[in-house]
Order: sequence, then structure tokens, then C-alpha cells
Amino acid sequence: MLYGSPRVVSDVMTHTVVAVGRDALFKDIVTLMQEWKVSALPVLAGEGRVIGVVSEADLLPKEEFRDSDPDRFTQMRRLADLAKAGGLTAADVMSAPAVTVHPHATLAEAARIMAQRRVKRLPVVNSEGLLEGVVSRGDLLRLFLRSDEEIAEEVERAIVPFLFPAPCHPVRVAVSDGVVTLAGPFRDTSLVPVAIRLVRAVEGVVDVECRVEHGGPRETVAASQV
Repeated sequence: MLYGSPRVVSDVMTHTVVAVGRDALFKDIVTLMQEWKVSALPVLAGEGRVIGVVSEADLLPKEEFRDSDPDRFTQMRRLADLAKAGGLTAADVMSAPAVTVHPHATLAEAARIMAQRRVKRLPVVNSEGLLEGVVSRGDLLRLFLRSDEEIAEEVERAIVPFLFPAPCHPVRVAVSDGVVTLAGPFRDTSLVPVAIRLVRAVEGVVDVECRVEHGGPRETVAASQV
């Protein structure tokens, strides 16, 4: 990976994935979810093409409407859920087409899709729609488990010498709870936005600040300002 390029889904996705065919029975789907401790399963057809996803939300209508007799208004408003309540197979209850992501999508793109479509997991598919893995919210958040020491070491090794080589005055790096602070004279202040972008791309970084030191008071530039 070129330094500073965003991490992509294939860097963090789970490759071993449990999936079902369109004819999988309702009870078997529930059993698989319990055994694998997942909240959704891709539904596959043919050689592994993703045609839908069965989630816990798709299964719950069967319990919700099990003993109820919904009025006409509810029937009209919840037509899709009522159909799923009577479903017997994955094809009956799945959400289709599936909300998927490609392995080369950035983590930011994956997070945006999850937020907009209100899903917790995304099947990862290649250009032909074949399943390659699954990425979850937890996979995306795992990046922030790196220690402050690890983050500081990477910034000092891979970014500072690249942007501010000797004989420049050394730029100091401090990291606290994932927030990186770069401090120094920054003779070429045009490099400050570049430094912030590169540091922000480091795995585990929560935010970035640059403290530009002149002869007088220090000037702080936050990542949100560039």
C-alpha cells in the first residue's frame, strides 16, 4: 500500500463466510445464525453469486405476526413484512437485491454504505457478483485498537522523514488516545495540510493536530481546518 492511500475493505474483511442457498429453510437459517453468531447471511445462487441477504430483521416478522390479526391499514403499510412472516425459505424472506461492497472500496465508503442503508454487515463481492467475504462494523472499528506507541512509531518512521527531511528542524510527534499532534517550526507551512492528510490515513488515528511554532505564540491547526 502506498503510504497515505486509504485502507480498503479487503484489508479488514472476513474471508471465511457462512452463506445459504435460496432454498435454505427458515429454521436452518436461524440455526446457522446462532451457531456462527452472526446477524445476517448472504444468499447465494449458482457458483456463488450474491442474490440477497437474510438478516434477523427479515426473520422477526414471523414472530411479530404469529398470533396477530393485523387490520387493513397495517396490512397495506406492512405488506412486505407480512409476506416475510409467511416465508418458509431464504428466497421468501431475504432482502433483495443485496447491499454489497467491492473489496477495493475504501473503509470510508463501506462505512457510508452501512450508515445510509442501515445495515451492520456487507457481503464483499467481485466484479461478477461472486462472494469473496464479509465486512462488518466491528471490522471497520478494529482499526482503532492500535496503541498510541504503535501509531507514533509509524508516523515518525514513515511520514516525518518523508515530508520534513534533514536538515530541517525535527518535527515532534505525540499521540494520546489516538489523537496525533505534530509540533515544530514547519518552515514550509504548505506541507501542513499534506501532513494532516497522510497522518489521518494511518491505521488507528482518531484525529490530527499540527502545532506550528514560530518565534511567538504557537498556532494550532486541526484536521477539520484543512
